[in-house]
Amino acid sequence: MTQHVAAITFFVDDYDSAIAYFTDVMQFTLTEDKVTGEDSRFVLVTPPQSSTSLLLAKANSEKERALIGCQAADKVFLILNTDDFWRDHKHLEQNGVTFLETPREEVYGTVAIFKDRYGNKWDLIQSA
Repeated sequence: MTQHVAAITFFVDDYDSAIAYFTDVMQFTLTEDKVTGEDSRFVLVTPPQSSTSLLLAKANSEKERALIGCQAADKVFLILNTDDFWRDHKHLEQNGVTFLETPREEVYGTVAIFKDRYGNKWDLIQSA
């Protein structure tokens, strides 16, 4: 049996500004953008060479809006694995991404935690 996670729901306040952030700053690809109803779209952004996408979901209810930026409470929500930590760290910093720590070497690789424009925590990691 073969399975994989195809997409993870990621709440945003606006589709177009989220697409701009993920394609320009995070260097993801816009892999799908379809209108599915009034003020509703099916939007996927995908990291390079990845089979897992983020499904950008515009928060419409109070409950959904409360999740923007804290989908994993105060824990790291997503782990972005890279083949070149320092290249991507530099690009993210140059594009205004806030790193919460100095990059560190761990037994599993080079890693640093950053916050996306919404406040969610991510690990940027290059595996050892």
